[in-house]
Amino acid sequence: MDEQDDRPPDIETMRAVTASLLADDAQLPRYEDLELMLLQLRGHLMLLIPIVEDIACVLSARDVPAQCALPGVSAARDRLNDVPAAVEKVGLVSEVRRAQRLARSVDALCDHYENLNGIRT
Repeated sequence: MDEQDDRPPDIETMRAVTASLLADDAQLPRYEDLELMLLQLRGHLMLLIPIVEDIACVLSARDVPAQCALPGVSAARDRLNDVPAAVEKVGLVSEVRRAQRLARSVDALCDHYENLNGIRT
């Protein structure tokens, strides 16, 4: 029997991964590092999407943060379902851009999670 993990998501770690891709002075990562970042970002989204969606759905339809979170969940789900391209075909820069899109979705869901839970950072 699977037991659900009731620990809150590690928002600080998630934001550290996204910062390495979204910082103004971010360098192009090595391909091997990019592969790891993509896996981490996808994992973060797989964790955050149902959590944020569940919290938003429980809150009132008049709850503004909840209504803002649901489109963010939908956009994150769409990005998560993007099929990764072979780097040989699209190049490293295109894959970095895909990783940055995932990172922006992770950041947005982290924001929604904090807003829905009344967490101020």
